[in-house]
Amino acid sequence: MKKKTVSLILAASMVVSLAACGSSSETQSSDTAEEAAVSETTTEAAQTTETTADTAEADAEAQTVAVDGMIALVTDVGTIDDESFNQATWEGVQQFGDANGIEYTYYQPTEDSTEERINQIDLAVAEGATVVVLPGYLFGETLSEVQTTYPDVNFIAVDVSEGDMTAPIESNAYACTFSEEQAGYLAGYAAVMDGYTKLGFLGGMAVPAVIRYGYGYIQGIDAAAQELGTEVEVKYTYGGQFYGDANITAKMESWYSEGTEIVFACGGGIYTSALEAALNYDGMIIGVDVDQHSVGEGYDYNPVLTSAMKGLTATVVDKLEGCFAGNWDSFGGQVENLGLEDGDYLGLPTDGDSWAFDTFSVDEYEELLAGIRDGSIVISNDTESQPEVSEAVSVSYID
Repeated sequence: MKKKTVSLILAASMVVSLAACGSSSETQSSDTAEEAAVSETTTEAAQTTETTADTAEADAEAQTVAVDGMIALVTDVGTIDDESFNQATWEGVQQFGDANGIEYTYYQPTEDSTEERINQIDLAVAEGATVVVLPGYLFGETLSEVQTTYPDVNFIAVDVSEGDMTAPIESNAYACTFSEEQAGYLAGYAAVMDGYTKLGFLGGMAVPAVIRYGYGYIQGIDAAAQELGTEVEVKYTYGGQFYGDANITAKMESWYSEGTEIVFACGGGIYTSALEAALNYDGMIIGVDVDQHSVGEGYDYNPVLTSAMKGLTATVVDKLEGCFAGNWDSFGGQVENLGLEDGDYLGLPTDGDSWAFDTFSVDEYEELLAGIRDGSIVISNDTESQPEVSEAVSVSYID
């Protein structure tokens, strides 16, 4: 099958010139290339670099700017090597920091509580962090508090919505969510078009992002089933956590033993249970958030058919670029929802071996993407009501 590379990553070029985070009024600059004295901090991240400044009377001119800061990421209940959400966000921090000589580090809370998340942010700021990246809806309440506690720190919260917060977002904070229903739809549609008729969905916790993935998956399955005139069965459940364990593995083994062919494992490390069960029954899985093809390597076959991805890494890089380029005011104080109509924020991996479909083609995939972008394919993001399906599809919601 002919394969093309369709990049999910945002087309955001790395800036060569950097300025301190915050509004342009906070940027230290000079009309001549003079040395800027930077006081020592525990972060040891100060550096001098060139930037371009527009003035009212003249075109942009090169300036020397002192950058003093450190990027910190605080994990939610996951780890930076979870092969999913936290890792993708952390990779954005690493990518930007390494490319621009900015110091970065991460902090991992010792327990799942707002108090402990705030403790870690307190520690990060005390150790010199000027930009703090917060991955996951669990940071909604935390962000509501720390944004006023530290008005001189910039906060980038990924997958945090207004509904997750307990106070209005402040100008030193930025939050975004994604239209996960679009990525779920793509995965469900593609799986059925590739010949799968007995599918499953294993969610982590029933939080909005996971529900959107799942309900989009059902809608995509239904659309493909109607198009093909094929009857499809779907089993749907939540594990109540973002990690796999023996009980969840046993449930997945029962699904595969009863004929389930493929499971969309949607919820951080919970994929480990679906992966283990699939391998015991020659089954397949669909990954989430990032391209999880690599987690299936090293076995007799790779059980990862595809992954429903969102642009976590690219979004973090984009916002860090804006921050250190002095353009924070262009997005600070906003809560955005990012979908395909806004850019390449969601999709399936098409690079190399990650495209493992037998009959569903990249050309068909690109046509599907275009339909979502132009609005001809409508996908509901309703998380309160289970999606309606045609007679061709039966869905069993299992506690």
